[in-house]
Amino acid sequence: MKYLLDTHAMIWFVEDSPKLPKSIYSSIINGENFVSAVSLWEVAIKMNINKFTFDGGFSPFFEIVKKSGFEILPIKPEHLKGLMKLPLIHRDPFDRLIISTAVSENILLLTNDDNIQKYDVKWAW
Repeated sequence: MKYLLDTHAMIWFVEDSPKLPKSIYSSIINGENFVSAVSLWEVAIKMNINKFTFDGGFSPFFEIVKKSGFEILPIKPEHLKGLMKLPLIHRDPFDRLIISTAVSENILLLTNDDNIQKYDVKWAW
């Protein structure tokens, strides 16, 4: 199964956080996993404004993401075009682009965000 991890799911996986349900952790371990470049951008911004910290900073975080086997999806024109079709349920620009990416790529989005789950996107959690 193919999965696109929402930013918090990626962080919790990398941190081996108990916030990530064991069933979702197992799905990630056994799936083909993707993270959007948008999620990495969001993490970098949150680190820069001290809303998120990781030992050693962004570079070690990024290395763990790569070593975890996540394929990093670039932002594509169709992802941006998909934004125009999304209703304004959720105004977070990172989440909106992640939603559009999941829809455009036809990938199941792993998220615990109630607002994202209101969209016409395949999701689990």
